[in-house]
Amino acid sequence: MISTTGKRNLMAAILVISSSLSSHASAIEVAGVKLDDNQQVANTDLKLNGAGIRYKAIFKVYVAGLYLKEKKTTVPEILGVAGPKRVTLVMLRGLSNEDFGRGFVTGIQQNTEKAEKAKLIAQFVRFGEMFASVPELKKGDVLICDWLPGVGTVMSLNGKQMGEPFLDVAFYNAILRIWLGEKPVDSGLKKAMMADTSDDNKSSYR
Repeated sequence: MISTTGKRNLMAAILVISSSLSSHASAIEVAGVKLDDNQQVANTDLKLNGAGIRYKAIFKVYVAGLYLKEKKTTVPEILGVAGPKRVTLVMLRGLSNEDFGRGFVTGIQQNTEKAEKAKLIAQFVRFGEMFASVPELKKGDVLICDWLPGVGTVMSLNGKQMGEPFLDVAFYNAILRIWLGEKPVDSGLKKAMMADTSDDNKSSYR
């Protein structure tokens, strides 16, 4: 028979375990898409820095979430933070590879200096070829872009790696600036990924 003290200790242990489990499983919801608050990448616990919706005109295109080791609220901090990083995209509508690729290329062109683009041209060409091999992105598809120290930029679609890693960290930062650069593809999404929760930016979370 368990004593009163034993029962209290048992209940306390159960509460700790329950709290731990619910914390691990917690998630936010954006446009009906659930994004985990935490993800393990390269044996590192990454936190959801911010997430929002990519709009094109009035249409919702995808949900994007940025994961870092710790919360950052400025672009230089995000680009300079050490360790693995992750951007998760969940498609809200179907897009041809041409339309999706055009958005990526435009974002890179508008936010990468000429000298840096010249250094990374071979990687950009291979990046375009990689996406050309995917006929289309369908609603519900999950595209993940990871920076893995010692490995490089790794792209995966629905859990399957796409091509070989891109080794230069400057290439990953060029991709990040698609959403976080001075001319982002969606200014509301930029604020959302940088955890701006001001009233005028709340639409980026719905």
